[in-house]
Amino acid sequence: MNASLYIYQLLVINDNFVSDSVQEFPYVRYRAAKSSLDASTVTTLHDLVPTKLAAAVWNCLSRYKAKICDFPQRETCELLIVDRSIDQIAPIIHEWTYDAMCHDLLNMDGNKYTHEVPNKTGSTDKKEVLLEDHDPIWLELRHAHIADASERLHEKMTNFISKNKAAQIHHGSRDGGELSTRDLQKMVQALPQYTEQIDKLSLHIAGKINGIIREQGLREVGQLEQDLVFGDAGTKELINFLRTKQDISRENKLRLMMIYASIYPEKFEGDKASKLTQLAQLSSDDMIAVNNMRYLGGYGTKKTSRSGFTLKFDAYKKKHAVRKERKSEEVTWQLSKFYPLIEELIEKLSKGELPKDEYPCMNDPSSSFRETSQDVSASTTHHAPAQSMRSRRATWARPRSSDDGYSSDSVLRHSSSDFKKMGQRIFIFIIGGATRSELRVVHKLTSKLKREIILGSSSIDDPSQFITVSSVYPRSSIDWN
Repeated sequence: MNASLYIYQLLVINDNFVSDSVQEFPYVRYRAAKSSLDASTVTTLHDLVPTKLAAAVWNCLSRYKAKICDFPQRETCELLIVDRSIDQIAPIIHEWTYDAMCHDLLNMDGNKYTHEVPNKTGSTDKKEVLLEDHDPIWLELRHAHIADASERLHEKMTNFISKNKAAQIHHGSRDGGELSTRDLQKMVQALPQYTEQIDKLSLHIAGKINGIIREQGLREVGQLEQDLVFGDAGTKELINFLRTKQDISRENKLRLMMIYASIYPEKFEGDKASKLTQLAQLSSDDMIAVNNMRYLGGYGTKKTSRSGFTLKFDAYKKKHAVRKERKSEEVTWQLSKFYPLIEELIEKLSKGELPKDEYPCMNDPSSSFRETSQDVSASTTHHAPAQSMRSRRATWARPRSSDDGYSSDSVLRHSSSDFKKMGQRIFIFIIGGATRSELRVVHKLTSKLKREIILGSSSIDDPSQFITVSSVYPRSSIDWN
């Protein structure tokens, strides 16, 4: 890891626990190096980064505990430090929420999107859409599935037209009927509200996104992605897709190949993947990104021929699945089955079930903390007093390009009063960039677990950014071993 980035991440983490308005003392856990779990695995420098960062954080916090007046003397929250290798799929797979689709499919400048809308003269005007927390429609819909967001936007427009006189007259006048003086008067009275609301609704761009989904055949791409991830498809299905879907864009073929390489790294040994490469018609630069996905999860660090630090299950395709179906979760919308692995980690951490050999701790938390942590859902149901000392949330992650009003913990900025009723906070820090699917599950689990969950990272990455980073260096120029 770059030394300056390491220092930056260390400062960011510690700053969030030390400020006067925060003063949290976390129980520090981290992803263990693979070599500590499997003696046949070679230790690599990048594999030790979570361990080193956790140790540095713990050393700093120990000094704060000893020197800073009123700093907590026992654990008040939980911190889990992981890196991008825990989940190589989340940055690449299509995430079907409104927020993720906007940043994945539209040519956005940070949080700003410029598009053309019809004007009164019959031509078009350029309008800027700012997807920010102060937009109530954005707050309501950003974590919704794109199909759900489209339906709800349509319902809002229909409901508004049915209640607003100006809207009714405007839409009625399209039939060519003349407006009476009374109609004009009602229209003038309702016009300010009509103009403001129509601008808000028309500037939301779900319709544009749905058009791109149809044009690029993304439903078929997304279905194959999820079938690969859940073990319902394999090499045969991918080859058939590449043969029959020649019009699929290069980027979508590349993303499919990166997912496949992450799940089936052994298929890329020697010339085994040459047929797939030819079918996908990918460049040598594209194949750098594909091959690097093999090693992000630790493939090739085994002293034997095959890595054992992967999530494999039973049966041929199913044993390569990197997700188990969550039968307790109702799937309402097509292609909404996928979940990032931090969802499982957070749930296990909250229940006290996270394996200590895979995620060891730097400190031994007090028994009272562990009891409260495990029973937090029950205690909050009975309106127990707040356990966390922090009254203000900090901005803990930024997109690489700019601040899009969506820092890691801003997902719940407008419900801060509810946090006082919750138990200890859970902090998750991902080295190497977080994804919008991970932001989604943090938002979901805060409500589900009745604990404020705050996601931090060095950046918030969209698929194109992750692909760019993955394509920069061939494996031979990276310090893997």
